[in-house]
Amino acid sequence: MDALSISTAAYIVAALLFILSLAGLSKHETSRQGVVYGIAGMAIALVATFVVVADVAIDSDDALGVVLLVVAMVIGAVIGLWRARVVEMTGMPELIALLHSFVGLAAVLVGWNGHLEAPHYSGALADIHHAEVFIGVFIGAVTFTGSIVANLKLSAKIKSAPLVLPGKNLLNVGALVAFVVLTVWYVIDSELWLLVVVTVLALALGWHLVASIGGGDMPVVVSMLNSYSGWAAAAAGFLLSNDLLIVTGALVGSSGAYLSYIMCKAMNRSFLSVIAGGFGIEAGPAGDTDYGEHREIDAEGTAELLRNASSVVITPGYGMAVAQAQYPVADLTKKLRERGVDVRFGIHPVAGRLPGHMNVLLAEAKVPYDIVLEMDEINDDLAATSVVLVIGANDTVNPAATEDPSSPIAGMPVLTVWEAENVVVFKRSMAAGYAGVQNPLFFRENTQMLFGDAKDRVEDILRAL
Repeated sequence: MDALSISTAAYIVAALLFILSLAGLSKHETSRQGVVYGIAGMAIALVATFVVVADVAIDSDDALGVVLLVVAMVIGAVIGLWRARVVEMTGMPELIALLHSFVGLAAVLVGWNGHLEAPHYSGALADIHHAEVFIGVFIGAVTFTGSIVANLKLSAKIKSAPLVLPGKNLLNVGALVAFVVLTVWYVIDSELWLLVVVTVLALALGWHLVASIGGGDMPVVVSMLNSYSGWAAAAAGFLLSNDLLIVTGALVGSSGAYLSYIMCKAMNRSFLSVIAGGFGIEAGPAGDTDYGEHREIDAEGTAELLRNASSVVITPGYGMAVAQAQYPVADLTKKLRERGVDVRFGIHPVAGRLPGHMNVLLAEAKVPYDIVLEMDEINDDLAATSVVLVIGANDTVNPAATEDPSSPIAGMPVLTVWEAENVVVFKRSMAAGYAGVQNPLFFRENTQMLFGDAKDRVEDILRAL
């Protein structure tokens, strides 16, 4: 059996392992197994690719390709292991956005190589090849700059507020129309300057698309860019005649698009509006409404509320991740359950900066899966709850989403924590959330603010208990 046949068989096995990986990652209980399947699939793919390159090197008596491949693999492995070891869970969203940019850049480079080293096709085959090059470069460039902007927003290196340029919707539509026209032109006459123009156009469009999306929608953006990177990889697979890249890219692209759609439904956002850079969405003002005075509580007072509670719901957010408070929260949960208190967690679909962010943090702290519930599962029970602890969440528990039609987050489904008997909000200050919207929850009669670092305050409550 020759190297090409071996690699084809290996790619099929790798593709099946990637499918099993996605299936495993869909449930808490099987997520670790899903990760193992993904690692195994990628290892098989890398070995198969090495075999193909080595076979070509033997036939051509030129080992340069093998040397370059080994160097690239070693550099990538070292960087990957280093980043995996040093990244905090709070930094995962921006790291993932950055990794998406690499996929986009790779697709751009593959597309340019497809033009500069074009095979000698003729007729319809040549037209198909030119279309693959042009579309691959466009998707890759949009993914590259869009992911860079997402990384900068998520790491707070630039403001999370949406960029609103005059006629921004027309700019987006105009760029897409120009892309279609340029694609037809390039297929007819594959001039290099057309590829330069579409690369610049796509880089600008990717930057503008993501810059136009506000902080409240950034979790959707991360999954959307995941989808873009998948389609970019699939485009590269067509150019390289690599079946595994095509299959894997299609898996990533379709699953990312579906996840984005699910999250948009959870946020009452238009899927097309978000992926088009907020097309048609005009955010209302954050507002300077005077909601009155807030009330404060200390750790001892919170402990007293918990002592007398029959049921407690904890709604975590990005603040819990920043404070690394999941471990004392897990200890608090264990202690309360030992006292006979019914403790559960309410997780909003976009809590944190990444889909599933809070679930991973709680699993890391060994919180039982069966008491971690989604928003739709817990909302109906909040009115009968004694105490709700809002730990680092803000926009996901904001009543303005249901009560203020002019709010930028109007219509977004939220955890109705204000219906509980008592609400304690853990925050560092009274500052607005990531979406830049003030939260009237903080001023409700049944709400009290517990200021300070979430981890320190939870540990104080544990000592008081």
